[in-house]
Amino acid sequence: MARSLYEWLWQQEFWLPPGITWEDMQESEDVKYPKPRHLLLSIPLAFILIFIRCAFERAVALPLGSKLGVRDKQRPKAQPNPVLEAFYSTRCKKPGESDLISLAKQCDLPVRKVERWFRHRRNADRPSLSKKFCEACWRFTFYIIAFFTGLAVLYDKPWLWDHRECWTGYPQQPLLPSVFWYYLLELSFYCSLVFTLPFDVKRKDFKEQIIHHAATIFLISFSYCANYIRIGTLVLVIHDASDCFLEPTKIFNYMKWKKTCDILFMVFSAVFLFSRLVIYPYTVLYNTYYYSMEIFQPFFGYYFVNVLLITLQLLHVFWSCLIIRMLCKFVLQGTMDKDMRSDTEESDKDEEREKIREKEKNGVTCFSSVATNDYIQRNGSEPLNNRTHLTNGHVKER
Repeated sequence: MARSLYEWLWQQEFWLPPGITWEDMQESEDVKYPKPRHLLLSIPLAFILIFIRCAFERAVALPLGSKLGVRDKQRPKAQPNPVLEAFYSTRCKKPGESDLISLAKQCDLPVRKVERWFRHRRNADRPSLSKKFCEACWRFTFYIIAFFTGLAVLYDKPWLWDHRECWTGYPQQPLLPSVFWYYLLELSFYCSLVFTLPFDVKRKDFKEQIIHHAATIFLISFSYCANYIRIGTLVLVIHDASDCFLEPTKIFNYMKWKKTCDILFMVFSAVFLFSRLVIYPYTVLYNTYYYSMEIFQPFFGYYFVNVLLITLQLLHVFWSCLIIRMLCKFVLQGTMDKDMRSDTEESDKDEEREKIREKEKNGVTCFSSVATNDYIQRNGSEPLNNRTHLTNGHVKER
């Protein structure tokens, strides 16, 4: 059965244009073509990158953040409570009002204390500022290296300047060693991101990030096996261009350098919107969808690659909408408050406001002297003593 599956998976109709067979892709001493087994090297390289990342964050990013004034807030710890912890771990991290009342009865605690316990417990699970800073430093370092590596690899390649060259001689395009290692570096990095997903900072677009990583890994892997490497290198260098500005924007935001953060955010927004909504559709999507048809007829690989590329473009549109919303806030407010994708930490300020409202409400209730009652009765209303104040501040007639 395994043999049958292997033969089905590697049918030439899936990977090669009509009229081309695997025999046409035979290698020689001077000519090498991509082989699927080459991609297996990305797994150990991904773990090496994870090791380098851990060493970098501990030896470089963390001390750097400390010197630059990146400090973690002191968070109140949730008191040990087996009942609340079991509910938090197995059912819900943010219970509703009915659950809060039920848990308060089980633990013999006021509802407000139960609510505060869950708030403190959620904050304990949120990543610290130093963790965010270290992660942004690592990604910035990698994207800078990857971007300039891509430029060094591609600057003398004809398909960087004439996009029709992506299909000249396809699929019998020899694999260059520099392109091979550049491809492998990028694939290993995205594999490492998948391996560290449970430990990395989770933002509001976590699901979109998973889709992005999966689509990128599938795209890199399939394009390598189908020898779509030339178009793949363009995709990689276009994506790294804007990411080089995103991570330092986060870094300066964590450092509280607001003006520098705002400037970098404006630069990042311009580069992202131009590269992802203008350059990418023309250089990549139009190229693969139309120019490739001048060389060969459609086949499975053509449709599959285009589906992955369009998936990335849909994510670009999603993130572009977030960026434009942030730009609108920037224009209206004059500064960027935070990344809209970030999960903000909850504080006890909401609780303090509730207490103030409670005090105001109690003050009105206590102001029920005889003079006040006489005044209200003279105006045709019922005395305050005959009214019941509800928890939401409204008054219920007895």
